[in-house]
Amino acid sequence: LEACNLLHETTIHIMDFEKMQPKLSFDKWVCLINLRDNGIYLHNPIYIRPKMFYYYYSPIEVYKFDVEDLFFYSSHKLMKRGSHLFVSEYGMQTNIASRYGIKNNAVCGKDYEFINGDPTDYRYSNIRIKNQYHGVSYVSYRGKMQYRCRIHLRGYFIVGYYDSAETAAIAYNKAIDLLKAKGCKKSYTINRLDGIGPAEYADRYHQIKISGKIMKLDPADYFKE
Repeated sequence: LEACNLLHETTIHIMDFEKMQPKLSFDKWVCLINLRDNGIYLHNPIYIRPKMFYYYYSPIEVYKFDVEDLFFYSSHKLMKRGSHLFVSEYGMQTNIASRYGIKNNAVCGKDYEFINGDPTDYRYSNIRIKNQYHGVSYVSYRGKMQYRCRIHLRGYFIVGYYDSAETAAIAYNKAIDLLKAKGCKKSYTINRLDGIGPAEYADRYHQIKISGKIMKLDPADYFKE
């Protein structure tokens, strides 16, 4: 009876849930109102708007996504642990931040940012990636902004400062190769640069200069397991 009333009474809105305290679950409440207003029933608590949709994680926690993501979120239940949002996909927990180019260890404000300041707004136009490569940060150096590359052993070592993120990312890869050649057993994640072909990558790789401190590191001091 509540569901029938909800489907026919257009003056009832999503945020009336707590005031009316229905027997319906909040998820079902949102699903039915979306069916009433938009003519489509979705299993998850989604309300469709022009070019976007709201995902109601709770009555007070609402996430915004582009309409292009509707199929994904209508078939994947949004879950949360601490501040991390994830979905279950093929039996595994997938951090949704990875869908937007955000690395698992990325820090909001440092490695990426929500342009309008709203951390619940996951529309692509609202997410700006500052540091998409491992070991690369955009920092002020000698009076101007540059891309710093550093690598961690038993503490951080500066590999160098560069004019582009791609160059800094290649420098990081080159530092890894050098350390491995010196006997380093630590596992590092290689940066992948999809927009650069093999020939261009090899040319830039050989031209990039890295810090002399990295070149002179003594394996006996830093590469003990």
